[in-house]
Amino acid sequence: MQVDVRQVADGTHLVHGSNTNWVIITEGDDVTLVDTGYPGDRELLLASLAEVGASPGSVRAVLITHAHNDHLGSAEYLRAEYGTPILLHEAEVPHARRDFLHQVNVGDVLRNAWRPGVVPWSVHALRSGGKAHIPVAEPEALKLGGPLDLPGRPVPVPTPGHTLGHCAFHVPGTGVVISGDALVSGHPTSRVTGPQLLPDMFHRERAEAIASLEAFEALDADVLLPGHGPVHRGPVAEAARHARERAL
Repeated sequence: MQVDVRQVADGTHLVHGSNTNWVIITEGDDVTLVDTGYPGDRELLLASLAEVGASPGSVRAVLITHAHNDHLGSAEYLRAEYGTPILLHEAEVPHARRDFLHQVNVGDVLRNAWRPGVVPWSVHALRSGGKAHIPVAEPEALKLGGPLDLPGRPVPVPTPGHTLGHCAFHVPGTGVVISGDALVSGHPTSRVTGPQLLPDMFHRERAEAIASLEAFEALDADVLLPGHGPVHRGPVAEAARHARERAL
């Protein structure tokens, strides 16, 4: 499978993995990586870094929106092999260590197997390492309240609901928001396109996920880079309002 890397803003690339996206932000020779795809996406991840002229050793830090396997997949590999810091919201740190696991389970999938796309998605997830046990040994808590001292100067935006400590990232300099799974533009199990919440079975707390859309409505940005689906261009605040209308 050929890696799909798309430049969406200056120094910012959205990478479409096998079923999940990640983002590469470059600044000179340094990189901020946001999410890492499934464990089975590792070769695609490494190829995407090479595509933008970077290497695993140039990644200053990996920011993880949330600790589901399709976003956390190669985080421990980068930490163990290259000493790369793995940063998450404080509430998500124990999730990354696998002190607990909050994600869709077999029962949820079986109850929703009648829905279009659920069975093919679940087969792909299993084959890609969606149920693999790959904890991050030493995850670190993000500093909230302002830009991080990393390429792109991303600003953490807590958006709980999908998981306890889900966190999006705003890059004011380029008008980009990296939304993880708190606001997406498509998914193999969804039959609509455009800004939306993931189907209900994926959220730890749906009501909180809806409430977190308010955080996006407060951001001055016009490029949305979701964890699933294509880049969405247009006011992110408007995209969040559209997702809310669909969800209610």
